[in-house]
Amino acid sequence: MSDPGQNVGAADRSLGQLVAAATAEVSALVHDEIALAKVQVKNDVKRGAISGAGFAAAGTVLLFSLPMLSFALAYGFRTWTGWNMAICFLLSFAVNVVVAGLLALIGVVFAKKAKKGKGPQKVAASVKQTAAVLGSVKPHPRAGQDAATGVARSTA
Repeated sequence: MSDPGQNVGAADRSLGQLVAAATAEVSALVHDEIALAKVQVKNDVKRGAISGAGFAAAGTVLLFSLPMLSFALAYGFRTWTGWNMAICFLLSFAVNVVVAGLLALIGVVFAKKAKKGKGPQKVAASVKQTAAVLGSVKPHPRAGQDAATGVARSTA
């Protein structure tokens, strides 16, 4: 933005220079608001991508690990407990479902964080606040102007 020290000689500047300066300031403000919106949307998209990766990981683990883990766990349970093989296979399947459930829970947590993302809403509120401030700004009267109307007073 501009240096506050530049406003000292504002009375010496022409109307065109003042309008150009104000236009540049508003333009910079709009660009900053757009950059903020981009960053916040990027963060929300990143959280959504992590959520999707969690769900994909849960599905992949459930799909590809079931045959190998089921056999390994079932034979391990059989060796450790001496139970019937059918019970050992059911127990190994239950372990795989619990692991997939934990991965899905991680996905749900990140999905809720992405859904709660208030990036665009924050930017919209900031833009509304900026518009309200700019809408309530009134020009300062120059020396020799009527404060109420901004029209030059006659000295005669």
